[in-house]
Amino acid sequence: MLMPIPRIVLSLLVILALGPAARAESLPLLDAARVPHLSPEGRADYRRFLLQPTPRAFALSAGGAWGWAAAIADDPQASVDRALHNCASHGGTQCRVYARDLDIVWPEAARPAPETPRAALAGGPGWSLMPDRRFLWQGPQAARGAYLWAHGRAAGGADSRGSQPQPHARAFNNAGYDVLRLDRDPETDETEAGAARMRLALAELRARGYARVIAAGQSRGAWDALAALDAPMGSTVRADAVIAIAPAAHGPTGSPAHAWALDDLSRVVAAANAPTTRVVVATFAGDEYAPNPSGRAAAFARLAPRTAALLLLDRPQGLSGHGAGGDWRFTLRYAACLLDFAEGRASTC
Repeated sequence: MLMPIPRIVLSLLVILALGPAARAESLPLLDAARVPHLSPEGRADYRRFLLQPTPRAFALSAGGAWGWAAAIADDPQASVDRALHNCASHGGTQCRVYARDLDIVWPEAARPAPETPRAALAGGPGWSLMPDRRFLWQGPQAARGAYLWAHGRAAGGADSRGSQPQPHARAFNNAGYDVLRLDRDPETDETEAGAARMRLALAELRARGYARVIAAGQSRGAWDALAALDAPMGSTVRADAVIAIAPAAHGPTGSPAHAWALDDLSRVVAAANAPTTRVVVATFAGDEYAPNPSGRAAAFARLAPRTAALLLLDRPQGLSGHGAGGDWRFTLRYAACLLDFAEGRASTC
């Protein structure tokens, strides 16, 4: 994709892609300065590419044209073909792929991504802690921290294990966080067990030596992360930050459980005891899993005195629906500030 990028977006992309020199040396995929033939605009768009989900591909030509594509029907070859087409359609001749997923494949500078563990790091009945192989991996001693993603619970009992974390997780990964999933078996994925499983996964990450741990999730996964805020002081199950995207646990519009959804949320908020944890909650207009949006916003706001800091993104303009956290506009607007807020820097949200 080749298009003008607003100045504010360019600034965000620079922030997201920059990191310590040692990290750029060990993970050259993240270094836009290494990409040959590109103009400053092309390097800015390459940084935008680094925020995209996989499968993805970035193509360029010796003449300076470029193009990229990502997540086309979960078909790796389709992303490659579209990236080459986009490069050619913007004047490129003999376009070639520079980066594919996490690997640099440009012949003169080919560099595979570091190997990611294939096996679960921990698990128990109905859950497993899985390193996500679609993200760059460094390990507990080298990584800046761990970003733990908990998926939602799909309608009809569909299996959501293995689903890709939302694109804003790329900002954390590009900044040095290992990305792991808290996968849950739909047959045993009851709300009452969610917080306990989250605590077990967080404790495992602490035990492995991660200096910082971020607990994040969508829908039921976000609800579980918030429910785990009741951890006792000094506990190893306390996250440094929680990022809860469209928290929900009571089904879509029409579900009988909506009648007590706000009461349940109020109990989760009242139980929170996290004076060292920074919390982000994002809600969206038109969310069929979120009854009484104003009441929910008021309940989430009551987390402020129970946490180190609260960032409430309540129905931001231009984003709607339960899955809006996966929208590219959410990523470009908020990924950088989520990282800043989680690490205690001044937020640009």
